[in-house]
Amino acid sequence: MRKRVLLIEPAYRAKYPPLGLMKISTFHKRRGDEVVFYKGTNVELRDQRWDIIYITTMFTYQWNITIKTIKFYQRNKINKNIKIGGVLASLMGDEVKKETGIRPHFGLYRKVDRLPPDYTLASNYYTNDANIGYITRGCIHNCPYCAVPKLEPNYEHFIPLKNQVDPNKKDLILLDNNVLASNEFHKIIKGIKKYGFYKGAKFNGRLRYVDFNQGLDARLLTDEKMKLLSETAIKPLRIAFDSIRYKKLYIEKIKLAHKYGIRNLSNFILFNYNDTPEDFYERLRINIELNEKFGLSIFSFPMRFIPLNAKDRNYIDQAHWTKQQLRGIQCILHATHGVVGPKRPFFEKAFGKDAEEFKYIIEQPEEHIFHREKMNGYKKSKANNRKKNEVVTYRNI
Repeated sequence: MRKRVLLIEPAYRAKYPPLGLMKISTFHKRRGDEVVFYKGTNVELRDQRWDIIYITTMFTYQWNITIKTIKFYQRNKINKNIKIGGVLASLMGDEVKKETGIRPHFGLYRKVDRLPPDYTLASNYYTNDANIGYITRGCIHNCPYCAVPKLEPNYEHFIPLKNQVDPNKKDLILLDNNVLASNEFHKIIKGIKKYGFYKGAKFNGRLRYVDFNQGLDARLLTDEKMKLLSETAIKPLRIAFDSIRYKKLYIEKIKLAHKYGIRNLSNFILFNYNDTPEDFYERLRINIELNEKFGLSIFSFPMRFIPLNAKDRNYIDQAHWTKQQLRGIQCILHATHGVVGPKRPFFEKAFGKDAEEFKYIIEQPEEHIFHREKMNGYKKSKANNRKKNEVVTYRNI
């Protein structure tokens, strides 16, 4: 019997379409079911009769809007078959059940995971011209700030691209958590090139790109693997720089990218997690120095650490940060749309010329940060001036 299926994504801000729901849509459409997708709450849809309602979830700090969305669709008592899945639902299953009475699905939905996504659901996202998928699952590390070991505990070394590539889409976005850990990496690169995502490849006259969107593990990035990556249409190359203790390793891998002609790079800069404002600033400034030294274009994306069970974004690493400092960074990033660009003049205007000036900026009232002309000019004290020559630079990288 043909079923009526409603797919719901809560109305939180999302950069990428809900891949899980897209695969569920494929599953039901292949069975001949009627499928409707909606983002947010809709009274007209809620008050209809549905055989199944699937509600996806994402980050735990989106708790309030997620729970409100679930309860909204529960108000029509006719629709008792409501299924909840996704990251928040998996990490906080007991609390979701306590709030809603529904036991969420945990982890991957294996029944649909290898199916191609239904890209008709992605038309309102900026990635609507890209294939989205995985060629590995899981990660070999067990970083305490990461949900992957819980959600995907078993590492899978190879998942074929065959059922994931739509020939009518230009680009390829891969969401693998640690593709470099695969013992089938040669095979992975061969498959990427086979499906038309090799260096210089074009689609309808436009250059294609491959984006390992979750970043590559610098610890596993060898000369051989960098060479293989350079044979694909990779843009940008993403490498995480989550701690200043990886400075030497990070710089070494950026040099390796330069060696193989990769010029467009991006990285994730974790902060508010066992680091300091000085550490954070130094990691950003290293990228500015690398850009100048090697003629690169590295864009940084600072990412504020939020615990895996947090229901909001208010967490503060109080050993190293203050609420005012974290808010100050958010004010700066609001003006830069969350991105730290590669040019020194803009960087120094936004973040300061050194770590001391950076701390001064982020400790100012919001109004002064947003309207920098109202801020008193930063002046070093005599004591600070005596230490000027001790400030670390990276001109000899």
